[in-house]
Amino acid sequence: MSRIGKAFAGGKAFIAFITCGDPDLDTTAAAVRAAADNGADLIELGIPFSDPTAEGPVIQEANFRALRGGVTTDKIFDLVRDLRRDLDVPMVFMTYANVVFSYGGDRFMAACRDIGIDGIILPDLPFEEKDEFLPVCRRYGIKLISLVAPTSDKRTAMIAKEAEGFIYIVSSLGVTGARSEISTDIDSIVSVIRRNTDVPCAIGFGISTPEQAKKMAGLSDGAIVGSAIVKIIAEHGAEAPPYVGEFVKRMKSALV
Repeated sequence: MSRIGKAFAGGKAFIAFITCGDPDLDTTAAAVRAAADNGADLIELGIPFSDPTAEGPVIQEANFRALRGGVTTDKIFDLVRDLRRDLDVPMVFMTYANVVFSYGGDRFMAACRDIGIDGIILPDLPFEEKDEFLPVCRRYGIKLISLVAPTSDKRTAMIAKEAEGFIYIVSSLGVTGARSEISTDIDSIVSVIRRNTDVPCAIGFGISTPEQAKKMAGLSDGAIVGSAIVKIIAEHGAEAPPYVGEFVKRMKSALV
């Protein structure tokens, strides 16, 4: 079984997102370890991009801080290589198509394989254009994670049939960020996915409380939290990792 498969094998999965290099890579490494130690089943690592169109203000600002601090894709590869010395938690990159294009598809995915990355999420990649990346991902054993949004409509079944790793369900229209209420008919989306694939699905965008995480995981196979964690790191800077660990522990406990 793949590492991603194992993340969902033990019950509802809690997936944590962290922007690499905010405020620096040492803090990122410590935050990843804190998340893993406190129950994160899978960790999404954001590779900063200058135009992160899917992100709300919290993650946008984290991207800009990281880029101003001098983070690069190669430095992030080195970070993951170091983390893999003692961590077996599944890790996937979340970034934008231009980051991969500018680095070179084969070179990027070969590096992902070599450092132990399990998958990649490209929120600006339309399903209809996934063949720009899917062959090279498969060549190096990297899962190309599909996203399903409330607007996917009739495309949901098609996306589900071809999904691998896990399916990222976008809970709400708009960009990432905490929401007081998630009103999308998630049940209907999950029902279509279940009829078309056995690949697990997890819900993200807008989840920031244990109650929301429990509700969303109850409808799917897991909950994804990003902005709430990135906000903790923004507030505490280099001192953030213990606070990240405490937050992850509370969120994971709500899913059990």
